[in-house]
Amino acid sequence: MMRPGFRETLRSRQFALLVHLALWSLLIVAVLGMSGTMPPFSEAESFSNAPQSPVPASRLAQLFSPADLSKSLNTNTLNPFYTRHFIPPQPPAPTTRKFELTYQGFYQSEGGMKQTMIRIGDSFVVTPVGGRVLSNLFAADATMQTLLLTNPAAGTNLLTLNAKKEVEVPIR
Repeated sequence: MMRPGFRETLRSRQFALLVHLALWSLLIVAVLGMSGTMPPFSEAESFSNAPQSPVPASRLAQLFSPADLSKSLNTNTLNPFYTRHFIPPQPPAPTTRKFELTYQGFYQSEGGMKQTMIRIGDSFVVTPVGGRVLSNLFAADATMQTLLLTNPAAGTNLLTLNAKKEVEVPIR
């Protein structure tokens, strides 16, 4: 219960006028900036490194690029979880090639070098002894029954007369 004198003070015109003037004076002081100056605020210096993101954001741009989305968007598939984003890598290109060689003999003119005759697949090659037969195969020696082929790594292949032999040669 309130005392009757206090209740009369709260209901009096003088008290209402005093509260009204006090509020107006606070508003004027706030608007005119007479409340003083603000203290100088500055950012505190950090003693630790900035946190790093655990997500590799540079690769996210590749996932959502418009060019990739238009390629991989296929609505006619039966599986709703179909994606073309995870495609297995292509197998490496072959480094060697196989050729089928057939030694067909040699000929030699008076005072000249031996010329070997070799069938490579469907083509026919005539090359002197010491000359190139394929990319890294050279005719080392020719006899009536055999032809000796060599490469720069000192590997040899022996071809017999009119017998097909498959030879593997590196691709340049």
